Amino acid sequence: MLHTLDAPAVRSWCQLALRALGQAREEIDALNVYPVPDGDTGTNLYLTVESAAAEVESRFADPAAGPPPGLAETVRAMARGALIGARGNSGVILAQWLRGTAETLAEGGGADQLRAALQRAADSAYQAVAEPVEGTLLTVARVAAREAVRAGGGLAQVADTAHRAARDALRHTPEQLAVLAEAGVVDAGGRGLVAVLGALADAVAGHQPMGPVALRGDVRVERCETHLRPPGPGHPAFEVIYLLDAPDDALPALRETLGGLGDSLVVGGGDGLWNVHVHVDDAGAAVEAGVRAGRPHQIRITHFAEAAARSGTAADRGEREERTRAVLSVVSGTGLAELCEQSGAVVLHADPDRPPASAELAAAVRRAGAREVVLLLNDPELRAAAGAAADQLREEGVRIAVLPTRSPVQGLAALAVHEAGRRFDEDVVAMTSAAGATRYAELAVAEGESWTMAGVCQAGDVLGLIDGDVALIGADLAGVGSSVLDRMLGAGGELVTLVLGGGVPDGLAETLVAHARHRRPEVDAVVFHGGQESAAVLIGVE
Repeated sequence: MLHTLDAPAVRSWCQLALRALGQAREEIDALNVYPVPDGDTGTNLYLTVESAAAEVESRFADPAAGPPPGLAETVRAMARGALIGARGNSGVILAQWLRGTAETLAEGGGADQLRAALQRAADSAYQAVAEPVEGTLLTVARVAAREAVRAGGGLAQVADTAHRAARDALRHTPEQLAVLAEAGVVDAGGRGLVAVLGALADAVAGHQPMGPVALRGDVRVERCETHLRPPGPGHPAFEVIYLLDAPDDALPALRETLGGLGDSLVVGGGDGLWNVHVHVDDAGAAVEAGVRAGRPHQIRITHFAEAAARSGTAADRGEREERTRAVLSVVSGTGLAELCEQSGAVVLHADPDRPPASAELAAAVRRAGAREVVLLLNDPELRAAAGAAADQLREEGVRIAVLPTRSPVQGLAALAVHEAGRRFDEDVVAMTSAAGATRYAELAVAEGESWTMAGVCQAGDVLGLIDGDVALIGADLAGVGSSVLDRMLGAGGELVTLVLGGGVPDGLAETLVAHARHRRPEVDAVVFHGGQESAAVLIGVE
């Protein structure tokens, strides 16, 4: 348990917050009915925190570049990353909340500083919004800060109190905002802030998350719709968002101009860099206001009705248009990449130490240039990033199916049954079925002492992982691999696939194949040289 928040803890906070928002992203999207029911709040919050986490990671990326960053540099990187990557109304507000937090934590990470930071964060968020509305993320932030200031004890108690208070405030949001009560939901942005505060409490105290938010009995979620819907009568037609380089004294005039053009105005940032978000009917005028104030860049304009139409008719359009389909497979290792390419896939080469973010996945799909895309992740850690990327791509008219393959051997099984001439849905079903029928395992060498599901391992031990969990610990690859095959073939199987990593001993593949055939003579076996660094051997049983 920490008594003072330090740079590594802030790094952990960003990682935990990204994971929490990834897990809750679809739930939060479904809650999104205010200010526009466009079903993207969870995705926007995820992308905002993803940018914050990436900026923090960049400070830790190269140990040879100098000493690791201190607390002040780390929290400022978090705030800057969130500001640059903020998406949507809630994303800009969250970025401003993180900026307010950073401004105080840069001075120190004790319990008193955290109390002050949470209060400053709430104040900064309110100041960023032209017309604050209660029953939103703002209310949840204010209540969390108020209770944190009142809390006694050390750092962990302050963080835990803020999280609990935010959860309680979220439950009451339908009582404060009529549109939430009518839809039977809590506020989507507030739900996201609860996830972020829960991650902070976990980073400080090290305990497990408190679990899903329990809604009040009179709050229902089943009436939510997760597809995009155009705004109702009288609501502005466009969302305009851009980064703005401008001096502080240019902001009052900009706020006044944009406030007269539309609503949902949020301006966050400082020190010459701002993130501007507004809903307007005249998108050009909103951008021109930014030009008068300074230099707008990274301009994004969304027409709500067109976005809804793209989402709602993508499947129909896919049936009418000539099909152009691609399969994108995310792998590391030159051998694996060649295998996937030979099977007709477009490959995204992944760094085993830095999984691709949502922007990289989306860019790879765009480069594929297809209207229909099947995305093979081959890694369970990529599900959240892929979901966020897929939502962006669907708004652009791409019909995309994310197959959550957990291992490259499942991806290879899916590719083996891929047929571009089939209907898209039929192809996705066949590939999903093939991947799901493939049990997977891997052999890896422990880098250090660690506790696992199979006991404590030491550096140099060989680990046998089955379905992602350590099932065996041994001294050599052949012995552990044979035991893993025994367990997997005990449940049946017709085909064993072995994908060898770089530097495996000569004869290992032959030993494992011979053992499999001795165990089950009817089994076929194939061996590939994948060259992956993450595992000595990948094993699939179909």
